[in-house]
Amino acid sequence: MDVGLLSFILVALRKEWGLTAQEAGLLGSVNLIGMTIGAAFGGYLADKIGRRPVFLLTLVFFGVFSFGSAFASGFGSMLILRFLMGLGLGAELPVAATLVNEFAPPDKKGRIVVLLESFWAVGWIIAAVLSYFVIPPLGWRAAVMIGAIPVLFAFWVRRAVPESPQFGRTNNRQIKLKALFTTYKRETIALWAVWFAIAFSYYGMFLWLPSVLVDKGFSMIQSFRYVLLMTLSQLPGYFAAAYFVEKWGRKTTLSLFLISSGGMAIGFGLSQSISMLLITGSLLSFFNLGAWGALYAYTPENYPTEIRGVGSGFAAGFGRIGSVIAPFLVGALVQKDLDYASIFSIFAAVIVLGSGILIIFGKETKVRRF
Repeated sequence: MDVGLLSFILVALRKEWGLTAQEAGLLGSVNLIGMTIGAAFGGYLADKIGRRPVFLLTLVFFGVFSFGSAFASGFGSMLILRFLMGLGLGAELPVAATLVNEFAPPDKKGRIVVLLESFWAVGWIIAAVLSYFVIPPLGWRAAVMIGAIPVLFAFWVRRAVPESPQFGRTNNRQIKLKALFTTYKRETIALWAVWFAIAFSYYGMFLWLPSVLVDKGFSMIQSFRYVLLMTLSQLPGYFAAAYFVEKWGRKTTLSLFLISSGGMAIGFGLSQSISMLLITGSLLSFFNLGAWGALYAYTPENYPTEIRGVGSGFAAGFGRIGSVIAPFLVGALVQKDLDYASIFSIFAAVIVLGSGILIIFGKETKVRRF
């Protein structure tokens, strides 16, 4: 929800603070710099001190600075707050997927983790609804304050969520980072490539969607409405991936959804009419978010318990480098008057390259048991 809100807030901030496209891109990127650092550090701590405490602490850390960003006085203070929010969020995401993976029964692991990730789409939908109904009459600060309310969820987590049983059974707390690049080298190459490709494309495209529509001639309210409609297709994308990861396997599902996402990226960049923008944008949401769900199911299954958190966190952290580059790159390219067809073709090319590396180096993990 918070990442989704940022994409809508950028439209409002560009007007209110007179931000250039490049500055707006930097605001998106600094949040993702924090997520890059947080993912690696959070994964390491999860293997060292446990999944539950890291999940709880990062949730609170993220929530506090999320609420604080509603009171940002200008571009500089918002940059700092978005960076700190990113640290917490980046650490939380791979730890949450690892925790759920280790609780899930073996024959349903993939499906359950994809369904967990489907709530990312629920968050985007809520962000779109908030932006459409709250930002025009009350302003972006009110939307951010409402968006920070879930920090209260931490009180329930502290009382009700236990530690992972697999972590509890692991006596070895020595984290052997070199195993990522020796014993599990093929897995690491495949995961890092896919994480980079999907994070680069997702954050470059989706953080800019409302702004793209405004630049194509639609009003701010129209763009929010159309993005809301496109966002609704994220949920069926996740549900389809949840079904196919158990039927076809993780690697096959992830590859097909990624390649389809690349095709829709080109289609969206070329679209001019409302109908084509909605169709290609909705299919882009469907396939790209379905791929995210499959990736979160696939990632922790590549590593044994003692390095699962750090393996997942480092893969996510490397991917976030792509997510840092993309929003700023789009802003710079827009400022140089490069057309959106060319920009979205860049995303498609990166997705296809990541898919190729996955096909060559990746291993199927559906029946893998650590």
